[in-house]
Amino acid sequence: MEKEAFQRLAKERVILLDGATGSNMAKAGMPRNCCPEAWIMEHKQEITELQRAYVGAGADIIYAPTFGANRISLAKHGLANEIERMNRTLVEYAKEAADGKTLVAGDITTTGEILEPVGDLTEEDLLAVYREQISYLVQAGADLIIAETLLSVQEAKIAVRAALDVCDLPVMCTLTVRNDGRCLFGGDMREAVTELQELGASAAGINCSAGPEQLGDVVRMMKDAASVPVIVKPNAGLPTITDSGEAVYHMEPAAYGKAMEKLVSLGADIIGGCCGTTPEFIKVLADLVKH
Repeated sequence: MEKEAFQRLAKERVILLDGATGSNMAKAGMPRNCCPEAWIMEHKQEITELQRAYVGAGADIIYAPTFGANRISLAKHGLANEIERMNRTLVEYAKEAADGKTLVAGDITTTGEILEPVGDLTEEDLLAVYREQISYLVQAGADLIIAETLLSVQEAKIAVRAALDVCDLPVMCTLTVRNDGRCLFGGDMREAVTELQELGASAAGINCSAGPEQLGDVVRMMKDAASVPVIVKPNAGLPTITDSGEAVYHMEPAAYGKAMEKLVSLGADIIGGCCGTTPEFIKVLADLVKH
């Protein structure tokens, strides 16, 4: 997809993203503490059914399930040598589910390692890790790139730089934040949006974080700084944690839609769902923005 076409689409109407992958794969039997991408590789039917449901619900963009398929994260599972095959295959799964009706975003995220000076990971090493994964996503036919659930402005900027180094596709970038808009490991969303759009990101915003009812002030903060479309892809409310460590999300699709309607009125241009959301949530959002 050309960047100009992406911007035209965002000016015409609210763009609708998909909902959660991980929480739905857990419901489908994916065990905790496994490598999600490896499990999904072996369970094509489960991911394809979910993504086809998102397409049917009205999503304009679905995320390929390549979330943690970077060299650092895969090495923790002894799978670093599978990086090319895994990214190519998982994009192919998503494109098959999209069936030409929906765009497919190649998905990258944090590596789980902390950047210097707090941690040991250098900017140069992280840039190389992201470039490598993104190159495979582009070769596999991703229509655009999404860097999501990032933890700091520094990390987000490196992800966007890597994508722009590798390809000419639109690059969306979202961070996970506290309710006051501060990032978990440095910076806030006003700073993030300002710096990411200056780098060349096609859209910027938040995902995961809290539920939509907690994010009004954050959306205002982002919109005040934004010259690119603002992304809002929150969780289905705040979860409760069971004795077994499972996160349970209690927000219903109708309530989620009502809260998201307010965020759209505050300036959210690209919306979807993160943890705890399902195709039913996306259908509610589609009814909201595509009537």
